[in-house]
Amino acid sequence: MDNKDIYQKLTAAVLEGEEDSVFDATSALLENGVNPLEIINQGLIGAMDEVGQLFKEGELFVPEVMMAAQTVSAAIDRLKPLLKEGDQPYLATVVIGTVKGDLHDIGKNLVALLLENSGFAVINLGVDVSSQKFIDAVVDYNAQIVAMSALLTTTMLQMEETINAFAAAGMRDKVKIIVGGAPLSNEFANSIGADGYSEDALGAVRLCKQLMSTC
Repeated sequence: MDNKDIYQKLTAAVLEGEEDSVFDATSALLENGVNPLEIINQGLIGAMDEVGQLFKEGELFVPEVMMAAQTVSAAIDRLKPLLKEGDQPYLATVVIGTVKGDLHDIGKNLVALLLENSGFAVINLGVDVSSQKFIDAVVDYNAQIVAMSALLTTTMLQMEETINAFAAAGMRDKVKIIVGGAPLSNEFANSIGADGYSEDALGAVRLCKQLMSTC
């Protein structure tokens, strides 16, 4: 079987969330001499791009996206030990967290998982994250993007406080800040000075890619 056919099988397996079949396909590509980084970028991340398109078209739903993402994550974990040091260039480093006072993390964790599977380095700060913790993480990891989540109307205002804290620290022009969560809207994101808003996890991935392409 040639590599083109194996890649097609790999994509089909990702769409079905068939972990064993994904492992078989990656093993076959390795046996054919394909570089592990190429398998990640062209095969696994390429398959997630198709997942994102099908989700956008209404052909896939959140549980199926989650299953595909977890399958890809497991395959990438298997390939990482085969990569040479410095052989995995990231699109950007993203610091992600749920803002101070808010303990919801399911949606935020899905965004983090999809970003990781789309070529981003992700620093997941968890929940109840203060403005200073976001700032410290950007400095420590030299991050280019901050992604903030909130699920409560009472905590979404913390996003503006964090953006203002970045400005007060003289760092606002050094990082892109995006926001998301059920009570938010594009209008709200604009009003607080965010660089972007997404209503779903795959949209957040597209937004991060767009922001980095304009840097």
